Amino acid sequence: MTPLSAPKVVVVMPAYNAGRTLRMTYEELPKDTVSAVILVDDGSTDETLDIARELGLEIFVHNRNYGYGANQKTCYAEALRAGADVVVMVHPDYQYDPRLVPQIIEPIVQGRADVVLGSRLKNGSALAQGMPWWKYVSNRFLTWVENTAFGLRLSEYHTGYRAFRREVLETVNFRMNSDGFIFDQEIVAQVVASGFRIGEIAVPTRYFPEASSASFTASAVYGLKILGLIGRYLLHMRGFVRSLGFESLPWPDFRPRCPAITIRLRSGGGA
Repeated sequence: MTPLSAPKVVVVMPAYNAGRTLRMTYEELPKDTVSAVILVDDGSTDETLDIARELGLEIFVHNRNYGYGANQKTCYAEALRAGADVVVMVHPDYQYDPRLVPQIIEPIVQGRADVVLGSRLKNGSALAQGMPWWKYVSNRFLTWVENTAFGLRLSEYHTGYRAFRREVLETVNFRMNSDGFIFDQEIVAQVVASGFRIGEIAVPTRYFPEASSASFTASAVYGLKILGLIGRYLLHMRGFVRSLGFESLPWPDFRPRCPAITIRLRSGGGA
């Protein structure tokens, strides 16, 4: 695709009980790059919404906790509705560095990639930065499996720091994806199946009590779901079983195909 001139960059924050870290995350966003910030709250029980109001964010609220994937569906749908040219997902738990938004969108703006992932493993310092060893090993293994299936050579797929060109989200059928954590890998598989280009940049990460992190059991279940996803992807791509989730099906509107009941609280003042 062609380079983008003066793109509208919309940051989306899928939030759940992020009250302790939301302000820090928002304050470090590069305001000269980001046009708007959308926060989708997935049933938080802490002060997340109060802080989001204070910051003047564009806020959408689920009436209960539907899950991480359902949150992203609303995030991307509302970003498209807001006219975003590039959508960047930044977790409000301060685990990823918000100051790197210009770097993560650069390959998209320059026309070198359609999706960019912020890799914690690219610079080889994930363990030194606090990633648990078992998570590092499983991440490496699953990344090898996905690289083999997708025909790519990325250093990590399991990051929550990612940027999308608008056309990607208009094309891939993310509304059919899971409402859980496997959504992250489902949308990557859809991107590959649709022929879009994926790039990556190295990003540092922070591990501390307030940063969200899955347990060993949850990570094991997640890994098994990824293996199942890869199996479905390969069956679809080789023509054995057709899966609508892997087909390019542009929709006429951007309403999320998920059960979440969403309420818009306010129009914020942008970034």
